Amino acid sequence: MPYSELDPLDRRILIEMQDDGRMTNQTLSERVGLSPSPCLRRLRQLETGGVIARYVALVDPVKVGLPVTAFIRVRLHQQDDRHLSLFEAAVAGFAEVMECYLMSGDADYQLRVLVESLGAFEDFLRQKLTRIEGVAEVTTSFALRPIVYKTALPI
Repeated sequence: MPYSELDPLDRRILIEMQDDGRMTNQTLSERVGLSPSPCLRRLRQLETGGVIARYVALVDPVKVGLPVTAFIRVRLHQQDDRHLSLFEAAVAGFAEVMECYLMSGDADYQLRVLVESLGAFEDFLRQKLTRIEGVAEVTTSFALRPIVYKTALPI
């Protein structure tokens, strides 16, 4: 479903679902001002159209023993398809990597990594990340505390 096909009611449904994805259809329909059947039909269209990709629980990393957040910039020796694919496949398999972006500028990739300690970070760096073929340079910054963390898109 292309963005241009979203009408104000679809956007309202998305805003409400981003706030509470577990609410009942009855509650959702009341919040957006639709009766339950058309509301559910619109919600299902948003799901089947891929606008709503999936439902998840947001877990506090500190409360599950992952208090260290590292932002890592990685530069490769070569940026050819082979090296890009090797790197992307490798980091996709690392549980510590929460996000990975192909970047423009002085680094090829930006990663957000969560670990339990600085020692665990060192292990991740030495035993996993720097062992990927083609990695030339790694630069890390550690988050001291989050200031803004949003999951809801500004629709």
